[in-house]
Formats: sequence, structure tokens, C-alpha cells
Amino acid sequence: MRRTRPPLILASASPQRHAILKRLGVPFRVIPSRASERSGLRDPLRLVVALALRKAAQVAREHPQAAVLGADTIVFCRGRVIVKPRSRSDSERILRLLNGSWHRVYTGVALVLEGGRLAFTECAVTRVRARKMSEVELMSLAGKHMDKAGGYAVQDRRDPFIQRVSGDHDNVVGLPLRSVRRLWKRGLAARKRAVPRKRAAHASRPRKPAAG
Repeated sequence: MRRTRPPLILASASPQRHAILKRLGVPFRVIPSRASERSGLRDPLRLVVALALRKAAQVAREHPQAAVLGADTIVFCRGRVIVKPRSRSDSERILRLLNGSWHRVYTGVALVLEGGRLAFTECAVTRVRARKMSEVELMSLAGKHMDKAGGYAVQDRRDPFIQRVSGDHDNVVGLPLRSVRRLWKRGLAARKRAVPRKRAAHASRPRKPAAG
């Protein structure tokens, strides 16, 4: 009997990630993760992968029949991990740090299936150059994108802060679709391989003798 694909859940409320995931061509629903984003990790790659996995796993435990996709994005500049601004003054600080410089955007993605029994992760990295702007221009941009790592929105044509993107543009927006496609294929393949093993294990269990 052919097994149907598991329903897909996006464990993020981000409208940008929602829009990108639509291009996968697979129906999905959104259930934002409630997992904590706190971590003592300082390596950007390990950090985003760990947080993406934590987010996906939290939702997967509550929806074990689904495949759950989690993601986490940070900006890394001059040895510092930069997340979403906490306030307008923090946004100003971040934009000054990035101003006129090259930096990297890291997005970790994780696909968790079978309630956590199967998990696959990837990380995408894109180099980005910020345009050199005056203090007055920076102040006009500060606080506009409080929900985005780095405090800027590369997808917003009205945001002139980013001058150049070298690599995956979707990654800078928040969801590297090429990585997601690979994870989806790996997840479905692993799930398919697991079915015969489950059936074999079930068939090998000794049956209780009928009551006489």
C-alpha cells in the first residue's frame, strides 16, 4: 500500500518565509514555534542550526504525524552575532556596525518528522554588502525592521541599505529554498525507508496464545 506524504508544517510566523515556502509546491500550514531562542553558542553556523532544530522539534512533538520545518536567521559581522533589534537604539547600533561593510547572513533550516525520530538540518550562508550611508540616512532607517535580523529588509525595495548580495537571495530574506528542497527530499526518502523496518518489526513480535 502506498504511503501518502506527511502534512507539512512551517514552524514560523514570518510572512517572508511563508511566501518563499509556497514556491516549494507542497501544501502546508503555519504553526509558530514557542521554543526559546536563547543559546550560549557563539559559532554562527552551529547557533542557527541548533535553534532551527529546537523550533521544529517543539512543534513536531505536538504534531507527530507531520513534517515540521524550522528556520533561524542571524547576521554575523566583525565577529559578532547580530539578531533582531531589541529597541530603536539597538537598531541604530546595529545599522552603524553594518554600515558600508561586508557581512554574512546565516540561516539554519531543520526538517523534523515522526515526532522527532527523524531530523535533517542544513545551513546556508550569503555574503552581503551594506551601502555606506550618512548618519542622517541611518537614523531614517532605524527602527523600521525590528522583526528582522540585522534590522534591515533586503526584500523591501524602499530599503536602500543593502548594496550587493553575493549568493542565495532567499537566504537573506530568511528561508533558503534550495536547502529546503534538499531536506524535503531527504526526509521523504528516509520516511519511506523506515516503513518496511516498522512492518518487519511488527511482524516479528510474538503473538500471545489464544485463551483456552
